[in-house]
Amino acid sequence: MKFGKLADISQVNFQLPPDPPFNADLLAQLPRREDKGRIYIGCTGWSMKEWVGRFYPKGTKTKAFLRAYGQQFNTIELNTTHYRIPSAEMVDKWYRETPDDFRFCPKIPQSISHSRGIGLGTDLIPSFCQSISHLQEKLGCCFMQMPPYFGLDRAPQLETFLEAFPAEIPLAVEMRHESWFERPKARDTLLSILNRHRRSTVITDVAGRRDVLHMGLSNATVLVRFVGNGLHDTDYSRTDEWLQRLQKWLSAGLHEVYFFPHEPDNLLAPQMAAYTYEKIQEELPAVQCRGPKRIENQEDKGEQMRLF
Repeated sequence: MKFGKLADISQVNFQLPPDPPFNADLLAQLPRREDKGRIYIGCTGWSMKEWVGRFYPKGTKTKAFLRAYGQQFNTIELNTTHYRIPSAEMVDKWYRETPDDFRFCPKIPQSISHSRGIGLGTDLIPSFCQSISHLQEKLGCCFMQMPPYFGLDRAPQLETFLEAFPAEIPLAVEMRHESWFERPKARDTLLSILNRHRRSTVITDVAGRRDVLHMGLSNATVLVRFVGNGLHDTDYSRTDEWLQRLQKWLSAGLHEVYFFPHEPDNLLAPQMAAYTYEKIQEELPAVQCRGPKRIENQEDKGEQMRLF
């Protein structure tokens, strides 16, 4: 993930901003849940041969990577759908190869999100939704990453899109244009639009764009894209602070969180995810969660992973 990356992070203030006032009202209005909430932890792909012997069993073949990934993680930020709409057969295969508690978070295709008309008036939206509906109960939350030129002036177009997007398909939206975050009123406009349409926010924590760390909630679900810096010390302290904030939100009524650690080239993301999971077990033991564990220290690395 190159968006907002910095070569020198020594001057970055990584402290999380306070919640916008909108959050308190939103959390107070959410339907009560019976449990303590749920956190899903995942990466941005499963096709990483470098994970074999570290997070995948030694000897895992490429065709078995998704099964190995599903044993370690319970969600994925599915970037492959950003580049093409998958066939129903492909989606069926993903469904078969993952555990019952697994949830996919497919990215809306760029042919929709990055087009001038954002897919309106074409068959792209129904085609994508029909395809990913084959995930059935394993469909977590789709997310639409808007291009950097999609500014606040296009708020009416966003409303039209959300009205057209099928209500039964969960959706979160990530904004990147500065105009959405220049003033609290602009940020609240975004949160209000998403809330009216029962859609979620994407919060991105990245060194070079602290404005997109808006901390706003608009629904019972939130997606957090945590961009690390190669397991720098601040990656861990930032994660610790994030878990304090997530605990606050879950205690106040938030239902579920999708937390996606990003690290350079995706190589170190499982380490960050494993740390996050360990801290959740220590500090939020009542929250439902499943996360990765290293296997590189097992006496027999070729042994099938036994995680539970």
